[in-house]
Amino acid sequence: MCWDGVRKQPNKTRVSCFTTSQFLVFKNGLLETNKQRIKSTSCFRHAPSVRMETLVVQTPSRQYPIYFGTGILENKEYFEQHIPGDKVLVVTNDVVGPLYLQRLKHTLESSNKLVFSLEVPNGEIHKNLTTLSQIYDKCMEARLDRKSTLVALGGGVIGDLTGFAAATFVRGVPFIQIPTTLLAVVDSAVGGKTGVNHPKGKNMIGAFYQPQAVVVDINTLHTLDDRQLAAGLAEVIKYGLIRDVAFLEWCEANIERLMKRDPEALRYAMYQSCKNKSDVVSADERESGIRAILNLGHTFGHAIEAGTGFSTWLHGEAVAAGMVMASEMSYRMGWLTKEDVGRVESILSRASLPIRPPPTMTLEKFMTFMSIDKKVESGKLKLVLLRGIGNAIVTGDFPMDVLQETILYFQKLVLSHPEQYEVPLASQSL
Repeated sequence: MCWDGVRKQPNKTRVSCFTTSQFLVFKNGLLETNKQRIKSTSCFRHAPSVRMETLVVQTPSRQYPIYFGTGILENKEYFEQHIPGDKVLVVTNDVVGPLYLQRLKHTLESSNKLVFSLEVPNGEIHKNLTTLSQIYDKCMEARLDRKSTLVALGGGVIGDLTGFAAATFVRGVPFIQIPTTLLAVVDSAVGGKTGVNHPKGKNMIGAFYQPQAVVVDINTLHTLDDRQLAAGLAEVIKYGLIRDVAFLEWCEANIERLMKRDPEALRYAMYQSCKNKSDVVSADERESGIRAILNLGHTFGHAIEAGTGFSTWLHGEAVAAGMVMASEMSYRMGWLTKEDVGRVESILSRASLPIRPPPTMTLEKFMTFMSIDKKVESGKLKLVLLRGIGNAIVTGDFPMDVLQETILYFQKLVLSHPEQYEVPLASQSL
């Protein structure tokens, strides 16, 4: 058995789940996990063969492919047709880089490309203008020009940073996404959203800029730890909740296969998720309308991320709790039944995801961070809510007291079940 590819990231966070046998609990606003790592039965280099598939994303600004397969990180054919010049800068982080950077560089160099690389620190806390400037510095140092290509090798943070650098360096250079987390595959690598965080809000600085291609080597998911895998499943489940009930039912029937990293289950989940996102993005590239439904749970979730300093909650974890909050609010609007809310909680819990916001997120904190969300228009907050499972809407037509009552409902759960929220923290830190 081979373990050299496992990404070691301490599991220190989780949230209380009142309806499952698996507890996700809080201490001082942090999350803690009690689930053991699922150990792959084989090294990622010898993963079971999964058929190659291509999905084409069509937007007004660009048409581009998403390639799904195993071992394609080492196949130059999937890269060279999307690299117009002779210089490439690969941006990665200090977790993914040691695993895959040399392999990718060898592939690109076999196409006679001059390859530069930059490793930046891992984590959402580094998705900022300081790290972005490091990418610009490397571009200048390597004397990149408008035919040079940037390649994002990593998760959502790396993809967002590299994409924004590509959109703005010499007013735009080509870039390729190579997502290495499930969340990046099914969400951030597709659709052209790029950007960085501001201390007062997530993704407040950025641009819409589509990649030349998205290359998904399923082998890279074998080195994810359980927490990152679960974070990606939050976005997978989201597509079922907002527009694809049949896919949600498939997720409910196959969540254990996904948690066990069954290659065919993962392939299907990734493909269907990307197809759902592609369909929405093709209809609304710049989020002027229907694309906003992809943000179910995100306004609550972004507030959680910002309120906890972008350092303790993974994006998918915050979105999971946010989707429960959006479901609860939809129930209070009369659009969901209590059974519907329980259904949302159940599948997220089975995926080892949080279904409660941290107790440190007070009403005041939520309202402060939500008031500067990107979906605020002319001073009016818009939310993505559910008018039934599989039917998401974007609306600003809700009583503010319903929003506040929803937030306070979760605050009351802290008071009524404090023992389920708080346990001693593990000594490890993120």
